[in-house]
Amino acid sequence: MAFKQALFIGRRYASIASDNLLVGFISRLSIIGLSLSVAVLIIVFSVMNGFDRELRERILALVPHVTMTTLRNESLMNQEQWQSVQSSIDSNPQVIATAPLIQLQGMVLANGKSRGILLNGVEPVAEARVSILQDFMNQGSLTALAPRDFSILIGSGIAEHLNLEVGDELTLVSSYLNITPLGEFPRQRIFTVGGIFTIGSQLDDNLALVHMSDAQLLYRLGDNIHGLRIQLQDLFASSTLIRELQNRIAGEYAFSNWTIDYGNIYDNIQLSKSMVGLLLFLLIAVAAFNVVVSLFMVVRDKQSDIAILRTMGSSFSSIRNIFLVQGVIIAIVGTLVGLIIGVLGSIYISDLFAWFESVAGLELLSADVYPINYLPSQLLVSDLGLVCSISIILSLLATLYPAYSAARVDPAQTLRYE
Repeated sequence: MAFKQALFIGRRYASIASDNLLVGFISRLSIIGLSLSVAVLIIVFSVMNGFDRELRERILALVPHVTMTTLRNESLMNQEQWQSVQSSIDSNPQVIATAPLIQLQGMVLANGKSRGILLNGVEPVAEARVSILQDFMNQGSLTALAPRDFSILIGSGIAEHLNLEVGDELTLVSSYLNITPLGEFPRQRIFTVGGIFTIGSQLDDNLALVHMSDAQLLYRLGDNIHGLRIQLQDLFASSTLIRELQNRIAGEYAFSNWTIDYGNIYDNIQLSKSMVGLLLFLLIAVAAFNVVVSLFMVVRDKQSDIAILRTMGSSFSSIRNIFLVQGVIIAIVGTLVGLIIGVLGSIYISDLFAWFESVAGLELLSADVYPINYLPSQLLVSDLGLVCSISIILSLLATLYPAYSAARVDPAQTLRYE
């Protein structure tokens, strides 16, 4: 009976539709503060998760997890040499696939404009095994790269800058210099645009791909290559694989992995998620403090009611439970409302951000500065559980002291002046 009484009275005190304007306002304020804190934390976590996912699944799926090259100023790897090394590396169970690598600097010219590029010479079949570039092709495909066909795949940023479409021609200028009686001149060749890709990162503005044999011809490499691209089952095992290859493969080779170019970005995302999460959890703590203040005000407003209940025989625990029930209701309702708002916000935040950029005419996430030029989002059930659990626990802890204070109200002192 005592529990039912506490539940009934506590529910009425927590009701936002209470006849008492003060009680209703305080309940609304507590619920709104808690809901906004939970919603903001869920949305921020989702955005951080989105950046983490896009970096791993989009950018890091395009760049090699491990790159093995000859040492600087040393001779390139001939065909027999790199094929032998490739077979040895492919035998490792951690390795998904390997592909020959030619990585060069160059410049493309078209329509009176120019753009410096990073040029990769690739073998299309092998490239498809170590990269997901085909998934980001707007026009054309990797199969457009054929030996001696002089086709080139370019990023959408390059295509937009040079006003190019598939089928158009551009001039590729190599960094290799021809020595002639008139002086040194860079080698150049007309290529046909065979495809345009959009990754949504800096790679769109500076990456171009040609067939390996075309790159070898333009840069006078013969049958040689710079090294091998290695794609792994677990990209975080790249350092372990490098140590193993250094011990197992004879010869002087240089190894690098994805952490050199993107490790700092990945670490910053993880650190930012931790730091921002900690700061935003303080919002929930502030909202919980608001619950404390709200309950104290309700206790003060309801002192006469508490005194009457005590004179009618209500026990210490019954009075305490009334305000515990009120705190529980505020915690659950506030957390659930925040959860709904947070989930909906996380689902639509990317579209809302893109809409705001288009309406305002701004580019808030430029690919020149950030790894991607859009706002990603990914909801994780584990984050939802963590945020909701902490919200409810802090709110429940916040109700303990006001509830005990209410139970200690002296009926005689309170009713003396009533």
